[in-house]
This record gives sequence, structure tokens and C-alpha cells, in this order.
Amino acid sequence: MLRASPISATVDFERDGVQHGHLRLPYSRDDSAWGSVMIPICVVKQGAGPTALLTGANHGDEYEGPVALFDLARTLRAEEVSGRVIIAPGMNYPAFQAGTRTSPIDKGNLNRSFPGRPDGGATEKIADYFARYLLPMADLVLDFHSGGRTLDFLPYAAAHTLPDKGQEKRCFDAVAAFSAPYSMRMVEIDAVGMFDTFAEEAGKAFITTELRGGGTATAESSRIAKTGVRNVLKHMGILEGAVEARTSRWLDMPSDSCFGFAEEAGLVEPLKDLGDRVAANEVVSRIHRIDRTGGALVEHRARIDGVLAARHFPGLAKIGDCLTVIATLSSKQ
Repeated sequence: MLRASPISATVDFERDGVQHGHLRLPYSRDDSAWGSVMIPICVVKQGAGPTALLTGANHGDEYEGPVALFDLARTLRAEEVSGRVIIAPGMNYPAFQAGTRTSPIDKGNLNRSFPGRPDGGATEKIADYFARYLLPMADLVLDFHSGGRTLDFLPYAAAHTLPDKGQEKRCFDAVAAFSAPYSMRMVEIDAVGMFDTFAEEAGKAFITTELRGGGTATAESSRIAKTGVRNVLKHMGILEGAVEARTSRWLDMPSDSCFGFAEEAGLVEPLKDLGDRVAANEVVSRIHRIDRTGGALVEHRARIDGVLAARHFPGLAKIGDCLTVIATLSSKQ
């Protein structure tokens, strides 16, 4: 039997109104013997209705989610809501504070740590709390992601293909409502321990995003995130009004053939930009040696036909880094 989580909430998830508080994780450290990690959380509730769990900074160097969710928490009023919205803009708060993908406390990657452990490291404790306490309340989860400091993506909302086609439809209907410039059907290549996987196995509607990257946010990517989250809440009936629909181009990531990895370290020269069409075996980038001049170039080729959906960022790559993601044009809406 699992012990209770050491994390405690300073908000009441069942109370109507707007509440701003924290998830307090005890963390004894050199500069604070009885210190705590204080994870910001907002609950906006009015009456009966569905619950949306909205999360950002699952990886701490991804910023569109926090921008959209801190803004939503600041502006959303209880009288606008039918149901409940739980907003966690800085899910992996230690990583978010440090501007790093993983936690500076234990180097934990939160999105590979589910279902977590109440007696594990700090990252596992956070995963456990979201898995056992927050996720069961939710009808839908929107977990914002972008490329962080090492990737740049076409701006898309996404869901996974699932065995339960009714559940899958709920996910993709929410993706369509988000109305990002691109919408993605995904098969994950590294799904073990992901928040996505755990939520899907619990039967939840789960959608995510990749909204550019490079370790920053732009005016456009922030706007996409802010519009998208309100669209999803309207789609769920939590907010009134029509979805602000925009044209979205549907893409597929059907297998690991979409992904390309560096087989040598060096300086990456892109030969295609995001959104460009590519053909199987076409050279999409080249790697230059940087330890001497005159070295042979290493060509990186696409494995499938499609469009360039993601690229390595910034300019230097290590062996094994993801260089490109090629998505196929979807035959479905």
C-alpha cells in the first residue's frame, strides 16, 4: 500500500471561487533545513461540471505553457466557469526556476517519472502527487510542451493514437478545438514514464503541444497557447462561447522512421526549414567537423517523405542528438 504523499495543497479543490496557492513539497537543503518547494497552483470552480487539468513546465525550459497558464490564472473569473479548472503553470517547479529541462535537485525528468513514488526523490514525489491526487479529478488534461533549449518545432497541438477509439476521438476532438496552426497524430517512441501514457492508461482525454522552442517563447507562440487553452475550455463547456477556430494542417508521426539522430558531433548546417517538404533519402542537414578544417561533411538524410516538423537547436550537436523530425501529411481531418 502506497503511503500518503508528502505534498500538501494550500487550496481546497472542492470550494467554489478563485484560489491561488501552492503545492508544498518539504525539501531539506543546505540553505533551508526545513525548507519547501512551493509549486504555484490555481483552482477556479463554480458549480457542477467537467474538470480540466492544465499544466506547463513539465520540462522547465519550455515557456509557452507557463505564459498562457499564468495569464489564465490571473484573468479567469469564477462566474465564467461551469465546472473546475486546475492550473499548474510550473509543474516541475525546480526545473522551471532553473530554466532547465530536468530538475536541478535530482536531475529527474518529470515526463519520464510517472507514476512516481511518494518516498522517492523530489521529481518522483511531484509525479506521484499529480498521478494520484490531481489526475483522478480531471476529465481532460492539457499538458503544454515546446522544444526547450535543444529543439524547434512547427507549432502544433497533438494527441496519440490509442487502442480505445472512443477515448482517442475525445483527444483528437480537443486537439481540433485547440486550433493550432498544425495538428499532429502521434505514435510515441519513448513513452515509458510519461505523463501522457499514465493519463491515457487511466482513461483520460489527454492532449499536448509542441509550440516552437529554442529555450524561449515568441509573441506568436504565446498567442497560440493562450488562444488554444481557452478554446479547449470552451470545447469542454467549462467556458461559454464558440471556439475561435483557425485553419490547422493535420500531420502524422506514425513511427520511429520520423526521427533522425546525429551520428557524428559537430556544427549543424540546416538545408531545410520548418514546414518545408522533404523526400525520403533527401539530405536535410549536414554536420561539419569543428576540430579542424577540411574534414568530410556528414550528410543527414530523411527516412520518409513528409514535412520538416522539428529540427535541432542551437547550432552544435552531439552524437545521438535528435536532428530532425519528419511528419507525414495526414489523410484525415
